Amino acid sequence: MIPLRDNNPTRHTPHVTWFLVAANVIVFTYEVLIGQMQRSPQWAEFVYTFGAIPADVVRVIFRPGEWVAYGLPGPIGTLFTSMFVHGGFGHLAGNMLFLYIFGDNVEDEIGHVRFLIFYLLCGLAGALVHIVLGMHSTIPMVGASGAISGIMGAYILLFPRARVLTLVFFFFITIIEIPAYWFLAIWFFFQFMGGMNSVGGSQGGVAFWAHVGGFLAGLWMIRQWTLRFRRSRTNWE
Repeated sequence: MIPLRDNNPTRHTPHVTWFLVAANVIVFTYEVLIGQMQRSPQWAEFVYTFGAIPADVVRVIFRPGEWVAYGLPGPIGTLFTSMFVHGGFGHLAGNMLFLYIFGDNVEDEIGHVRFLIFYLLCGLAGALVHIVLGMHSTIPMVGASGAISGIMGAYILLFPRARVLTLVFFFFITIIEIPAYWFLAIWFFFQFMGGMNSVGGSQGGVAFWAHVGGFLAGLWMIRQWTLRFRRSRTNWE
């Protein structure tokens, strides 16, 4: 399933969503310039420097003194820098499409600054789940999928009755409107099953457990923020 758009208008311009899209595109443009298409040594060095390598992250957690040996951004720093690195145009395009469709409404609901914090925390949560379930992997994890999955977790709670115009591939290709609740639930199911079929989350390819972790983190965080907002509003009234 490929989402094309939702029927959920926003009240304010989603400045942070557009900033995140622009930042990812700019970084990927740089990747192309240093040889991403040819998988050049310069591009490989870039990915291994700014992608999150589970084995390295685990190593410096237990041996903090070794962080200096890696230089900047260091294994812990890559938990954030990896969110802006992508493995190819399709990887980037898919992530930015989901961010564009679902991010603006979540930003509109919780505000610009909180949305940016929320995005980064979801990305961090997704990365940590991936690392915990594949802590011996030396394959860099890259992409904004964990953070965007968190946005989708927030969306399913905030806007379950919104509808998503979706391109569906089954025995034929068609475009239908699907309730956001079902679209996101089906998407999550496939991510979970993909994670279950992976070997401890340590192999190359799609980081399914990062998607699962980001989604659940987003669902939990938006639930907590929504409850606190309702309590504070009730107390104020």
